[in-house]
Amino acid sequence: MSRMEHLIHLAKDKKFKKILEFQQPCVLEKRNNIHLHLCNAIMSQQLSTKVADVFQRRFLELYKGKVPTAKQIAGTPFEALRSIGLSNAKANYVLNVSRFFIDEKITDARLHKMSNEELIKYLSQIKGVGQWTVEMILMFSFGREDIFAIDDLGIQQAICTLYKIDATDRKAMKQQMLKISSKWSPYRTYACRYLWGWKDK
Repeated sequence: MSRMEHLIHLAKDKKFKKILEFQQPCVLEKRNNIHLHLCNAIMSQQLSTKVADVFQRRFLELYKGKVPTAKQIAGTPFEALRSIGLSNAKANYVLNVSRFFIDEKITDARLHKMSNEELIKYLSQIKGVGQWTVEMILMFSFGREDIFAIDDLGIQQAICTLYKIDATDRKAMKQQMLKISSKWSPYRTYACRYLWGWKDK
């Protein structure tokens, strides 16, 4: 796929076209060390990007800046995870992820072969990992092109602002979001990335 293809498609939406004009073209990446990205996504929940970056840096410092294996994370004392500022719940969830990857003998290659739906169902079994968390790693670690994070607050705020949607009726708001975003398919991940970029300007 050419890099321009998603831009041409998204620009058909006149309102969306306006927010594309001020941003660099987005490139999706496929990454490995999925266990680590999942831990990072958990640590980032309900935090600004700046604060999330601080937590991720502190987390890696526990392992001398090197990428920790699932086994190393699982062997990290609970107090050490708390000491970098994680809540009790988040510290437990990080350990849950690591144990799940060890118990299930998960490899990155196996995960990359799974469909979006399979990954959401499989990884949501982990206590502390919900659909939003899996959607984030589908976008940022698996490089999947057509993920729409409907429950993400930043996406909700950006769409409500751009399309003048009333957010008081949550159900109606989500229906309108789905209707608008259906036009962006099969490039909804890119759309979300541009919406975040626009909102953070």
